[in-house]
Amino acid sequence: MTINVIGIGLDGVSGLNELVRKIVERATLLVGSDRHLRYFPNHNAETILLGDVLEAIVEIRQHLDTPNSCIVVLASGDPLFFGLGRLLVTHFPAEKLRFYPHLSSVQLAFSRIKIPWQDAKIISVHGRSMDELIQALQQGVEKIAVLTDPTNTPKAIANLLLALNLPTTYQFWVCENVGSEDERVQKLSINAVQQEIFAPLNLVVLLRQAIIANQTVDLVNLPLLGIPDNYFLSYDDRPGLMTKREVRVLILAELSLQPGQIVWDIGAGTGSVSVEIARFCSNSIVYAIEKTSAGTGLIEENCRRFQVKNVVSIHGNAPEILHHLRPPHRIFIGGNSGKLRNILGVCGIRMLPGGVIVLAFTTLENLHTAVSWVEERRRSDRSWSYRLLQVQLSRSIPVANLTRFNPLNPVTIMIISRKT
Repeated sequence: MTINVIGIGLDGVSGLNELVRKIVERATLLVGSDRHLRYFPNHNAETILLGDVLEAIVEIRQHLDTPNSCIVVLASGDPLFFGLGRLLVTHFPAEKLRFYPHLSSVQLAFSRIKIPWQDAKIISVHGRSMDELIQALQQGVEKIAVLTDPTNTPKAIANLLLALNLPTTYQFWVCENVGSEDERVQKLSINAVQQEIFAPLNLVVLLRQAIIANQTVDLVNLPLLGIPDNYFLSYDDRPGLMTKREVRVLILAELSLQPGQIVWDIGAGTGSVSVEIARFCSNSIVYAIEKTSAGTGLIEENCRRFQVKNVVSIHGNAPEILHHLRPPHRIFIGGNSGKLRNILGVCGIRMLPGGVIVLAFTTLENLHTAVSWVEERRRSDRSWSYRLLQVQLSRSIPVANLTRFNPLNPVTIMIISRKT
């Protein structure tokens, strides 16, 4: 005996092809939610209402050995796409199941928006946490479809976007009752989403938007230190790849900056640290060294964006390029491309008396390399010293009507100094 699992859309019976309709007509047992069973009000089959799914599975098993029976299970859209089919394949042998999928709500939503979706990330927050969605947003995934529930609503997702303070923006689509006569598909602002009331059957589509390079920044009202992350232009494919605001402030403090200094920012990335230093010490000169042309371009764009004139963007590889720069008073190392020991060697030679090197690490291996390098120097020269600062920060984010902390990646800040 075969269990026929039939996907059905909000267009009801009219959306089923002739083959599937005949299977439903032959059914002696019809299993489905109240909404699905209402599509067949005059059917003569015995019905099982899908409330407790596990109880329904037990009842289906009891009918499997009934001679001449035809079991039909009705499910939304594609049953194997975040649907009932996933449970059925864990409770019944594959040879006992036959699936007849309908179009999924995600397929319909992207077709209405007229966007290809083969590269979209599909996330269900239906009865689940938003952790996977948070991770996708922080990674800057280009296209995200979110299956919602009565708690994790479009409004809750809009609040989450605001709280995450992302370096990228997302176009926000809400697709309601897709496939039905009262279908509604809207592109809305975050503020508009918070004011709307949506149909219970909805999904959200988020489309990442490019940051406009010439978009103005309100420089007058910027904080002296700690520019919000989303003010900086960033990599299109890695928008979260920058030193986070809270960590940046700690790095600036540990650099012990003074006016009129030469500062090296090695592995400058987007230039967020360089820009902060340049704004804070307008008569200092900051050399922002970055090995990629994309990074160098971002540094230059961010300097124009924040109207800083004292950053010199340098496209080159450390440590080789360091020999051609003016000796520094302060050095920040944010990236090293596996050449940390060699970079530290050049920095140790070229740094001016009383200088400070600050490094930010996310791996134990790089930390070990740096500590070993300093300890080797200390054996012959006790003027070298170092301190470590373990930074484990969390930002508050909304979870439905509650608030929880979302941790940032832990960072170890190392401060190396040499007494005069």
